[in-house]
Amino acid sequence: MKTSHLNYRHLYYFWIVAKEGSVTRAAERLDVAVQTISAQLALLEQSIGKALLAPQGRRLVLTEAGRVALSYADRIFLLGEQLQDVLAESDIGRTMRLTVGLSDSLPKLIASRLLEAALHLPERVKLICHEDDYESLLRDLSLHKLDVILTDRPVPSGATLRVFSHLLGESDTALFGVPDLARRYKAGFPKSLHGAPLLLPTRNHAIRGRLDHWFEVIEVRPDVVGEFDDNALLNTFGRNGLGLFPAPFALAGDVKEQFGAVPVGEIHVREQFYAISNERKIKHPAVEAILSEVHTTVFVK
Repeated sequence: MKTSHLNYRHLYYFWIVAKEGSVTRAAERLDVAVQTISAQLALLEQSIGKALLAPQGRRLVLTEAGRVALSYADRIFLLGEQLQDVLAESDIGRTMRLTVGLSDSLPKLIASRLLEAALHLPERVKLICHEDDYESLLRDLSLHKLDVILTDRPVPSGATLRVFSHLLGESDTALFGVPDLARRYKAGFPKSLHGAPLLLPTRNHAIRGRLDHWFEVIEVRPDVVGEFDDNALLNTFGRNGLGLFPAPFALAGDVKEQFGAVPVGEIHVREQFYAISNERKIKHPAVEAILSEVHTTVFVK
């Protein structure tokens, strides 16, 4: 039975105990007595009418109610830490923060071009970028640790997280290579790709299945000499001439400038790019700037 408002100090002690796995380690981390934490936990469980932790050997484990409470505590205290960081900045009030999650499958050239619009706002924008795998970024977004995710795929249908996909744009894909390699395989493209050295993203990437299907349709079997989770590493190997590699055709000029690679040929595979947010309608001014300018500044040949 609910008897009073939630005591956030009690909840904080519970949060630390859940993270540490024991009252003793939590007491050491917080520099308080074990008895103090035990008493605070008892008061918290009494106030909500449910047990949150149960002993299991020498450890404490979460009950079902404890798992629910921990998911909310994560959001509450992680937001509190972010608030402290923001308020501690000397230029608060003159700087807009944009915390972006970048999927490790997203081409870095696309990421930089997408974020340029945010940096051209009249207000000063402090850009904070975190790169991780897609699932980890979705979890961080749901905990409000990120303002937006930039990625190459939408949120799966039926996902339990309340997040929303916004299609930013799409581009045809081309195969690129350093000039000597490109000249070798340009004549007779795409049949010339049979046995050609290719650097491809792993099957964790949305585009890989479409590339494999295209090769099957044209009945060509290239020599896949490398597969990469990290798109930047893939491009680095491509720049060193170790194989042909796919990239958005809309950014052919950027690919040539940064990697010294030129198009071998355009292929009938389209790559899509998304912003994922906690809101059905984007409200962050910097993200709005990306959405409003992206079609005229990024996905244009």
